Amino acid sequence: MPIRNDAQRWGWVSLGIHWLTVVMVLCLCAVGLLMDELSNSPFKVQVYALHKSFGLTVLGLTALRLLWRLAAGAPQPVPGTPRWQVLVAAVTHGALYVVLLAMPLSGWLFNSASGFPLKWFGQFSLPKLSGYDPAVKAFAHDLHETLFLVLAAIVTAHALAALKHHYFDRDRTLVRMLPLLKPREPAPPAPVEPIPPASGS
Repeated sequence: MPIRNDAQRWGWVSLGIHWLTVVMVLCLCAVGLLMDELSNSPFKVQVYALHKSFGLTVLGLTALRLLWRLAAGAPQPVPGTPRWQVLVAAVTHGALYVVLLAMPLSGWLFNSASGFPLKWFGQFSLPKLSGYDPAVKAFAHDLHETLFLVLAAIVTAHALAALKHHYFDRDRTLVRMLPLLKPREPAPPAPVEPIPPASGS
């Protein structure tokens, strides 16, 4: 598997960032849902800190993925993909990147406006995006929750589209994003039998 992306497949850097982001987003959702069920305790503080660290990791991975995509490009759409599907995929990917950047930033803003410190897995502190401000805190909280719903909708649509490509269209769109499977190369066109010249009368 190549490091960089080429016209036919994603390189291992893009695949690694993609699947690590998937794992981090799943962890974020699980921890986020758990937080609402916890009573105030030192354990809840630790869970909140873990949620923040996962969010910062997603923010960094998304920024890295965008930079790498600018540097390494992206595979071409699978031959035969309708133009409207290519356009919808581009819009969906763009929206996904925006949400994956905006959601951690809204959480960061909420944390800053709440007056809490922010550390990445307890290793180093990050600057505040705002001073203590109840209005900003409420805005950031509502935005964070809305972005979660938008993210859930986009990810669901993204997954369903990938499954459609695999099971209905039977193309290589999903397979070339799976790191343990080697995408099949497109089959060469069948040879055309030459038409014998008509015999003269």
